[in-house]
Amino acid sequence: MGVVEKIKEIEEEMARTQKNKATEYHLGLLKAKLARYRQQLLEPASKSGPAGTGFDVQKSGDARVALIGFPSVGKSTLLSKLTHTQSEAAAYEFTTLTAIPGVLEYKGARIQLLDLPGIVEGASQGRGRGRQVVSTAKTADVILIMLDATKSDEQRRLLEYELDAVGIRLNKSKPDVVFKKRTTGGFNTTVKLTKTDEKTIRTILAGYKLHNCDVMIREDITTDEFIDVLIGNRKYIPCIYVYNKIDSISLEQVDKIARSSKSLVISCEMDLNLDYLVARIWEELSMVKIYTKKRGAHPDLDDPVCLRKGSTIETVCDSIHRSLAPNFRYALIWGKSSKFSPHAQKVSLSHAVQDEDVVSIFTK
Repeated sequence: MGVVEKIKEIEEEMARTQKNKATEYHLGLLKAKLARYRQQLLEPASKSGPAGTGFDVQKSGDARVALIGFPSVGKSTLLSKLTHTQSEAAAYEFTTLTAIPGVLEYKGARIQLLDLPGIVEGASQGRGRGRQVVSTAKTADVILIMLDATKSDEQRRLLEYELDAVGIRLNKSKPDVVFKKRTTGGFNTTVKLTKTDEKTIRTILAGYKLHNCDVMIREDITTDEFIDVLIGNRKYIPCIYVYNKIDSISLEQVDKIARSSKSLVISCEMDLNLDYLVARIWEELSMVKIYTKKRGAHPDLDDPVCLRKGSTIETVCDSIHRSLAPNFRYALIWGKSSKFSPHAQKVSLSHAVQDEDVVSIFTK
């Protein structure tokens, strides 16, 4: 029996099993098995056979945004409108057959937009080059799920299922769980577990042949979230649901869609709401602009260094030139992160920078 058949069999058994206190341990084991088989499907152990062709697009710019959706929802048109990159668009499905990159320039940042081929149901199991599409999506900083406003919400549910099956968790944060393999170990929790219990977690650990390990749980997690921590290759990526073709539906429907969580309505055909979409992308990326200053000169406000929120002076050094950090002496910083604002503060490599800080770096 192949891996795909085993996955289907477990999914059918889970659908048949009633959810109650008596079956939660059995369901926990099934979920652990399902996660293991899905991992095997994505990362086959065998290296035999001809190499497949992937979407090896070099990551460029300050951030990467991936466009994902079913065929003919307007991904290529959106890429062409936002980046002036020509991605073939036509009135038939599967016009785009490979990943098309484009660059969106906004507030001094260069954001790479990737137009990925339309995915089909069963993409997580390899149908329609789906495995390459979702693997490329894992490298993105933000995912835009493009949806057709004229169709039902089933399209959104199917896309979420396909991305979830390959380990992409949309609009979720990593569970606060510490897991380490040991020769001896123990189980500790700092909160009351209401969605799972210690017995279920120990059953799952036994299913993975992990009998000696340290587990520290600091938040009320579900069984699925614990399995994610155990496997360890999950990606937690912010996502915006972009509904295109709103010019074809009523105002009441537009208003309903726009009010739903993390959703945004546009029309590529009529250029409606595209500016707000770009602003939302920038907001989800959580980027900060850092201005550099040479000794005795004014800050360079025309060419900022754009970094992710939470970056340090070391990240600033690496983004300018790799030789700066090894020869670093100290840095002077002006702005929100300076203790003595509006005056400069002398800082080390570990100092966290904030938006619109001015940095002057001194080397040995």
